[in-house]
Amino acid sequence: MSARTYLLAAGAFAVGTSAYVVSGVLPAVSSELGVSLTAAGQLATAFALAYAVGAPLIATLAGRWDRRTVLLVALVAAAVGNGLSAVATTYPLLIVGRIIAAIGAAAYTPAATLVATALLPPAQRARAVAIVFGGLTLALAIGVPAGDLLGSSIGYGGVFAAVAVVSALVAAAVPICLPRMAAPPPVPLRERFAVAADRRVLTVLAMTVVGVLAAMVVFIYVTPLLNATAGIHGATIALLLVVYGVGAMVGNTWGGRAADRFGTVPTLYAVLAGIAVTVVTLSLTASTLVGAAMALVLWGIFSWAFNPPLQSLLLELAPTGGLVLSLNASAIYLGTALAGVVGGVVIGMGGLLVLPLVGGGLVLVVIALLLTLQLGRRRVAEAEKVPVPACAGLAAAD
Repeated sequence: MSARTYLLAAGAFAVGTSAYVVSGVLPAVSSELGVSLTAAGQLATAFALAYAVGAPLIATLAGRWDRRTVLLVALVAAAVGNGLSAVATTYPLLIVGRIIAAIGAAAYTPAATLVATALLPPAQRARAVAIVFGGLTLALAIGVPAGDLLGSSIGYGGVFAAVAVVSALVAAAVPICLPRMAAPPPVPLRERFAVAADRRVLTVLAMTVVGVLAAMVVFIYVTPLLNATAGIHGATIALLLVVYGVGAMVGNTWGGRAADRFGTVPTLYAVLAGIAVTVVTLSLTASTLVGAAMALVLWGIFSWAFNPPLQSLLLELAPTGGLVLSLNASAIYLGTALAGVVGGVVIGMGGLLVLPLVGGGLVLVVIALLLTLQLGRRRVAEAEKVPVPACAGLAAAD
């Protein structure tokens, strides 16, 4: 893999940290701005919703820009949004900063994925996607624990300022290290959304929403869940989140390599089975510190092995890719936004320990959607076969 691919991963790390670090600075935001933890938590919701709405719109509006320009503008927007968040002294201004940062992230991730796949041969496409998403997993491994540890000492402003600096540094490297890459030929808006309206594409997008919801409905509340199952709290939680992040990086790499070697659909079945088992048993396996560490690393591996084969499957269905990848990015953040709401409802009705069961049930829904997609593709393939008349062989013999 080339250094340019890893630069794209560095940009993904910057915009990913911008998204994930909020979970770690919620107590600092709450105390410094004098708002409740629930209100501070809406920063994550605002980011997720702005990303979900912005990704397909930006993909359409910037469809004729060369890809390097898209990456540069996206990283600058992420730097500006995080810079504004760093100096914000009121809650509304902080919300605005998060929305600007989300728009930058929404523009960056799909463009970086397309550029990475274009820089490498088709046989390494899923691996290229995995490297870009490796930046996101590194953000998860470092961003949340760092926000949790640093937020109390340098405040949320210092944390967001650090993210802004990283975004700016990667932005400065983009025009130096990446070649110009022309935009794909212009496609009429109607044709763009015709691809997105393809039933197979919609099924994969639904898999993304439900799959992310299955993971995040548990992960958002993993701190109180570990408190309840094993009495774990404080710095130990931050260490376990790092363990989860390490597992996520391993899974992300493995998912890309497995999809290239064994195919997207077999890899997805294996990954989904792993997610289902690790999530459903989490309340039991995470009853001790050692058990929690093992459970979280396995959960991280399987959960983050999901994205590379899924995005590769989308590119198989829609090779031009730009709009569907942006819609998939929207689906990821829509699932994240729904997770907080669904998790809150589940906790209110059944308690924390019900969350893993709900997550496992949602994984079964994803498996059902994959089965539906596979059966549909098989029917289409059979329908496209041209039957050979029974007498054709006899005529040839004569």
